[in-house]
Order: sequence, then C-alpha cells, then structure tokens
Amino acid sequence: VPLQASGGGLVQPGGSLRLSCAASGITFSRYGLGWFRQAPGKEREFVAAIGWSGGLLNYADSVKGRFTISRDNAKNTAYLQMNSLKPEDTALYYCEAVIYGGSTSDGRVYTYWGKGTLVTVSS
Repeated sequence: VPLQASGGGLVQPGGSLRLSCAASGITFSRYGLGWFRQAPGKEREFVAAIGWSGGLLNYADSVKGRFTISRDNAKNTAYLQMNSLKPEDTALYYCEAVIYGGSTSDGRVYTYWGKGTLVTVSS
C-alpha cells in the first residue's frame, strides 16, 4: 500500500486536526493527491486535492475556508489541515494519488490509495 493516512482522532466541534498522507514506493512529486472521506452509511465524497506541481488546489464547497491541503515532496507527505471542525466532518479520511494528476475531484481517476484515518467530531 503506497499511501498511509494518519492524524485522525476525536475532537470537539470547532477544533482542529492535521492529517498526513505518507507515500512510499512511488515518485511522490509526480503525483496529484486527493483527500476523500466516507461517513457511516454515506457514499465516499471528495474533500480536497492538490496537483502534482503543487500549483493547483481544489476543495469541496463544504470545506472551503476551513480545510487546507498542502504537500512536502521532500518528505513524500501530503497534509490536510482541518479547522473549525463540525460533527458532519466525522468520517474515515483517506488519500489517493494519480500520476501527473491535477487537482481533480473525480475519484475514478485516482490509481493509488491506502488505509484511512478516522476523524470523529463530537462533544
């Protein structure tokens, strides 16, 4: 599994978390990265994406202004900074990658993914 998400946990509404996506076995700098999430009983949904060059960013409307995606190619890691968390952000979060990808929200184009990390927002 070339991608491993981490950093999830239990946080109160209004709190913050930073998720990390560590890559191995791929040339990380050549890959666009996307964060997706799936809540219990719901379909998987797009959260945020960053292009392989780092210049293209894309966010779901539901997280704009609250979440920030970034990448550090030297560390083969992507991040998702999540602020002002809401109970509806509760989900399993996981990262996906596509070679020379832009910042697409279309989950069908991603070719690598890994185990997710659980985020629970509750008081």
